[in-house]
Amino acid sequence: MSLSPPTWSSADPVPPKDEEERLRELGYQPVLARRMGGFGNFAISFSVISILSGCMTLYGFGMSAGGPSVMLWGWLGVGLFVLFVGMALAEVTSAYPTSGALYYMADRLGGRKWGWYTGWLNLLGLLGAIAGIDYGCALFTGAFLNLQFGIEPTAGSTMIVFVCILLLHATLNLFGVRLVSVLNSISVWWHLAGVALIVGILAVVPSDHRSPEFVFGEFVNGTGWDNPVYVAAIGLLLAQYTFSGYDASAHLSEETSNASVAAAKGIVRAIWVSWIAGFALLAGLTFAIQDYDATLNSATGVPPAQIFIDALGTDGASALLLVVIAAQLFCGNAEVAAASRMVFAFSRDNALPGSGLWRRVSRRTQTPVPAVWLSVGFACVLALPSLYSPTAYGAVTAINVIGITPAYAIPVLLRLRAGDRFQPGPWNLGRWSKPVGWVAVSWVACVTVLFCLPQSHPVTADSMNYASIALVAVLALATVWWFVARGSYSTPSAYGSAREGAEIEEHIV
Repeated sequence: MSLSPPTWSSADPVPPKDEEERLRELGYQPVLARRMGGFGNFAISFSVISILSGCMTLYGFGMSAGGPSVMLWGWLGVGLFVLFVGMALAEVTSAYPTSGALYYMADRLGGRKWGWYTGWLNLLGLLGAIAGIDYGCALFTGAFLNLQFGIEPTAGSTMIVFVCILLLHATLNLFGVRLVSVLNSISVWWHLAGVALIVGILAVVPSDHRSPEFVFGEFVNGTGWDNPVYVAAIGLLLAQYTFSGYDASAHLSEETSNASVAAAKGIVRAIWVSWIAGFALLAGLTFAIQDYDATLNSATGVPPAQIFIDALGTDGASALLLVVIAAQLFCGNAEVAAASRMVFAFSRDNALPGSGLWRRVSRRTQTPVPAVWLSVGFACVLALPSLYSPTAYGAVTAINVIGITPAYAIPVLLRLRAGDRFQPGPWNLGRWSKPVGWVAVSWVACVTVLFCLPQSHPVTADSMNYASIALVAVLALATVWWFVARGSYSTPSAYGSAREGAEIEEHIV
């Protein structure tokens, strides 16, 4: 199943052409290896969304913030709205298939400042995502080691595992995009098979299951807030957090064959496949809950692990945790690939300190090696406060979602504002472009507010939602650096042609 671009359009689309020629028209000389196919492009976004990462990591949050009914119905509703966002973003991606993705689209459609702020939001979101995904993987690894070997996880041991995971992902990404593509393709089948295995086992093995009335109708409020509508709204964040990262298809477009179509399709396919598989996973977990309070307050610190233990015992639970951990490793590896391409592209337009270094590309692998190291290094720095504060991981997650989510809507909003001045690519929504776009922008505006609301009561230093602080910090950083770098920052549209010859060769090493 796929969403093919409609043939009816209010504007004349860009005719299909050689992708390298199209990239030169957009102002860039091709320097990355175009070795990724359509399935690989879909696979990277599907791997970054990673239902076995997001759903598992935040399942305990969902159990408190609305419980089963909000988790299941919220997943269906949020997934539908995210599909609107994905379709609207895919249309703009088809017109501007570059590694810069969101910020380049915003720059072309709205001007330099729109591109600048979109780029910083997107970049900080991507780097925060690496930290959030890999640190979450380290937490699950700690739970596995505790179950299997009795090793008590500490902040220090978790940080050591986290650093090892970052180094693994950096190393894998240095081998080139072909290996990344192969790993992402494996990741798709691993995720789908893993969901089928977990749901199948939880459907067959436990002697008792929760009723459909419980799974789809039980409301649980452990947030401390009295208003059930507020609690249900907060509970939507489990789904919305999981449905992020699908811009990875756009960031890898300069390394994808037929990118004007394949990257757009990759975004949309990743969302609807995750939507279906994620619902099955959440339903399977919730039907299998034995003791709700004991699961929520599991000694493992990971409620899904308690569900596995109750169903299969310690050894069986450990085996299923390994399935989840492997999926999280695939997810983190894909996120490093996406973030490093964003670093490369932003540096190519002189937006980062030390841009001359970060835009360098290996002549042997055609991979932006310094950008890979910067991505994992900055992610490590973001997670370091977790050594001293249990709330730091929540702050890292906030940096991810509050940066990347608004960045999705900005190119779509600017495309709507541009009207007939926007020339669609070969994948477009035709006459549905504007209604889909306005639904997408409205949804992102709503969830951005939700991300900033306090999630538990009373609000203390430990329970504070740091998303709003993260948003202000990102915008402040971007504003300060604008006054430093505005003289050198510019996308090639300002020059009218691709940066060719010596300037490109200087940065291929």
